[in-house]
Amino acid sequence: MTCTMRIISGNHRGKKIVAPPNLPVRPTTDFAKESLFNILDNYFYFDTVKVLDLFAGTGNISYEFAARGAVEVVAVDNNEACADFIEKTAKSLHFEQLQVVRNDALEYISHCKQPFNVIFADPPYDWDKYSAIPQLVFENGLLSPNGFLVIEHAVAVDFQQHPKFFQQRHYGKVNFSFFAENL
Repeated sequence: MTCTMRIISGNHRGKKIVAPPNLPVRPTTDFAKESLFNILDNYFYFDTVKVLDLFAGTGNISYEFAARGAVEVVAVDNNEACADFIEKTAKSLHFEQLQVVRNDALEYISHCKQPFNVIFADPPYDWDKYSAIPQLVFENGLLSPNGFLVIEHAVAVDFQQHPKFFQQRHYGKVNFSFFAENL
Protein backbone atom coordinates (compact mmCIF):
# COMPACT_ATOMS: atom_id res chain seq x y z
CA MET A 1 0.00 0.00 0.00
CA THR A 2 1.38 3.42 -0.91
CA CYS A 3 1.48 6.21 1.60
CA THR A 4 0.71 9.81 0.64
CA MET A 5 1.82 12.67 2.89
CA ARG A 6 1.29 16.39 2.61
CA ILE A 7 3.55 19.23 3.67
CA ILE A 8 1.24 21.44 5.68
CA SER A 9 3.10 24.76 5.77
CA GLY A 10 6.23 26.57 4.70
CA ASN A 11 7.86 26.91 1.30
CA HIS A 12 6.33 23.65 0.00
CA ARG A 13 2.88 24.08 1.52
CA GLY A 14 0.39 21.61 0.03
CA LYS A 15 3.08 19.49 -1.65
CA LYS A 16 2.08 15.83 -1.73
CA ILE A 17 4.76 13.18 -1.30
CA VAL A 18 4.07 9.57 -2.18
CA ALA A 19 6.21 6.98 -0.44
CA PRO A 20 6.86 3.60 -2.06
CA PRO A 21 4.75 0.70 -0.80
CA ASN A 22 7.72 -1.33 0.50
CA LEU A 23 8.58 0.98 3.42
CA PRO A 24 7.89 -0.49 6.88
CA VAL A 25 6.32 2.71 8.22
CA ARG A 26 3.29 4.26 9.89
CA PRO A 27 3.53 7.99 9.07
CA THR A 28 2.05 10.53 11.45
CA THR A 29 -1.39 11.55 10.18
CA ASP A 30 -1.83 15.02 8.70
CA PHE A 31 -4.31 15.87 11.47
CA ALA A 32 -1.88 14.87 14.23
CA LYS A 33 1.07 16.50 12.46
CA GLU A 34 -0.79 19.78 12.02
CA SER A 35 -1.77 19.73 15.70
CA LEU A 36 1.82 19.01 16.74
CA PHE A 37 3.17 21.90 14.68
CA ASN A 38 0.50 24.25 16.05
CA ILE A 39 1.80 23.46 19.54
CA LEU A 40 5.46 23.83 18.55
CA ASP A 41 4.67 27.11 16.79
CA ASN A 42 3.86 28.61 20.20
CA TYR A 43 7.36 27.85 21.48
CA PHE A 44 9.76 28.08 18.53
CA TYR A 45 10.68 30.19 15.54
CA PHE A 46 11.20 27.36 13.08
CA ASP A 47 13.84 29.24 11.11
CA THR A 48 16.11 29.13 14.19
CA VAL A 49 15.78 25.48 15.23
CA LYS A 50 17.94 22.41 14.89
CA VAL A 51 15.86 19.24 14.73
CA LEU A 52 16.58 15.55 15.30
CA ASP A 53 13.99 13.18 13.80
CA LEU A 54 14.47 9.67 15.23
CA PHE A 55 12.84 6.68 13.50
CA ALA A 56 12.32 9.07 10.58
CA GLY A 57 10.58 6.49 8.34
CA THR A 58 9.23 8.37 5.33
CA GLY A 59 10.72 11.66 6.50
CA ASN A 60 7.25 13.16 7.00
CA ILE A 61 8.20 15.18 10.10
CA SER A 62 11.64 16.10 8.71
CA TYR A 63 10.10 17.57 5.54
CA GLU A 64 7.68 19.66 7.58
CA PHE A 65 10.50 21.18 9.65
CA ALA A 66 12.64 21.75 6.55
CA ALA A 67 9.74 23.42 4.68
CA ARG A 68 9.28 25.76 7.63
CA GLY A 69 12.94 26.81 7.39
CA ALA A 70 14.63 24.82 10.15
CA VAL A 71 18.37 25.54 10.24
CA GLU A 72 19.27 21.86 10.41
CA VAL A 73 17.27 18.63 10.31
CA VAL A 74 18.92 15.28 11.04
CA ALA A 75 16.74 12.31 10.07
CA VAL A 76 17.84 9.01 11.61
CA ASP A 77 16.58 5.66 10.37
CA ASN A 78 18.22 2.24 10.17
CA ASN A 79 16.14 1.02 7.23
CA GLU A 80 18.05 1.49 3.95
CA ALA A 81 14.90 1.93 1.85
CA CYS A 82 13.59 4.62 4.22
CA ALA A 83 16.93 6.44 4.31
CA ASP A 84 17.21 6.29 0.52
CA PHE A 85 13.66 7.64 0.11
CA ILE A 86 14.30 10.55 2.50
CA GLU A 87 17.55 11.46 0.72
CA LYS A 88 15.89 11.34 -2.69
CA THR A 89 12.90 13.40 -1.54
CA ALA A 90 15.05 15.97 0.29
CA LYS A 91 17.16 16.42 -2.84
CA SER A 92 14.09 16.86 -5.07
CA LEU A 93 12.68 19.48 -2.67
CA HIS A 94 16.06 21.24 -2.35
CA PHE A 95 16.20 20.73 1.43
CA GLU A 96 19.96 21.19 1.78
CA GLN A 97 19.61 21.47 5.58
CA LEU A 98 18.21 17.91 5.81
CA GLN A 99 20.83 15.26 6.54
CA VAL A 100 20.04 11.54 6.62
CA VAL A 101 21.85 9.25 9.07
CA ARG A 102 21.61 5.51 8.56
CA ASN A 103 21.75 4.23 12.12
CA ASP A 104 19.75 2.74 14.93
CA ALA A 105 18.07 5.60 16.81
CA LEU A 106 19.22 4.51 20.27
CA GLU A 107 22.75 3.94 19.02
CA TYR A 108 22.76 7.42 17.48
CA ILE A 109 21.58 9.24 20.61
CA SER A 110 23.97 7.20 22.75
CA HIS A 111 26.92 8.76 20.91
CA CYS A 112 25.56 12.09 19.67
CA LYS A 113 27.17 15.19 21.20
CA GLN A 114 25.21 17.90 19.39
CA PRO A 115 22.23 19.53 21.13
CA PHE A 116 18.94 20.07 19.29
CA ASN A 117 16.00 22.41 19.88
CA VAL A 118 13.46 19.74 18.97
CA ILE A 119 13.93 15.99 19.10
CA PHE A 120 11.05 14.02 17.63
CA ALA A 121 10.88 10.23 18.00
CA ASP A 122 8.29 7.98 16.37
CA PRO A 123 9.27 4.36 17.07
CA PRO A 124 7.01 1.44 16.13
CA TYR A 125 4.00 1.38 18.45
CA ASP A 126 4.83 -2.17 19.59
CA TRP A 127 8.44 -1.26 20.45
CA ASP A 128 9.48 -2.18 23.99
CA LYS A 129 12.27 0.36 24.61
CA TYR A 130 10.35 3.64 24.78
CA SER A 131 11.81 4.59 28.18
CA ALA A 132 15.34 4.53 26.73
CA ILE A 133 14.63 7.57 24.55
CA PRO A 134 14.12 10.21 27.27
CA GLN A 135 16.77 8.54 29.41
CA LEU A 136 19.47 8.84 26.72
CA VAL A 137 18.36 12.29 25.54
CA PHE A 138 18.63 13.78 29.03
CA GLU A 139 21.70 11.78 30.14
CA ASN A 140 23.59 12.97 27.06
CA GLY A 141 22.38 16.59 27.19
CA LEU A 142 20.89 16.46 23.69
CA LEU A 143 18.27 19.18 24.24
CA SER A 144 19.21 22.83 23.86
CA PRO A 145 18.00 25.14 26.62
CA ASN A 146 14.21 25.41 26.28
CA GLY A 147 14.22 22.50 23.82
CA PHE A 148 11.55 19.82 23.55
CA LEU A 149 11.62 16.07 23.19
CA VAL A 150 8.41 14.80 21.59
CA ILE A 151 7.66 11.08 21.45
CA GLU A 152 4.81 9.72 19.36
CA HIS A 153 3.35 6.55 20.85
CA ALA A 154 0.35 4.31 21.31
CA VAL A 155 -2.15 4.99 24.10
CA ALA A 156 -0.74 2.13 26.23
CA VAL A 157 2.57 3.95 26.70
CA ASP A 158 2.58 6.32 29.69
CA PHE A 159 5.39 8.76 30.48
CA GLN A 160 3.58 10.85 33.10
CA GLN A 161 5.88 9.71 35.91
CA HIS A 162 9.05 10.78 34.07
CA PRO A 163 10.59 13.83 35.83
CA LYS A 164 11.00 15.77 32.55
CA PHE A 165 7.49 14.99 31.21
CA PHE A 166 5.20 18.01 30.97
CA GLN A 167 2.24 17.15 28.76
CA GLN A 168 0.56 14.54 26.58
CA ARG A 169 -1.71 15.25 23.64
CA HIS A 170 -4.03 12.73 22.03
CA TYR A 171 -5.21 12.82 18.38
CA GLY A 172 -7.14 9.70 17.39
CA LYS A 173 -4.72 6.79 17.78
CA VAL A 174 -1.76 9.17 17.92
CA ASN A 175 -0.34 10.31 21.25
CA PHE A 176 2.44 12.83 21.71
CA SER A 177 4.32 13.08 24.99
CA PHE A 178 6.36 16.25 25.52
CA PHE A 179 9.46 16.49 27.68
CA ALA A 180 11.67 19.47 28.52
CA GLU A 181 14.64 20.26 30.72
CA ASN A 182 13.44 23.72 31.69
CA LEU A 183 9.70 24.03 32.16
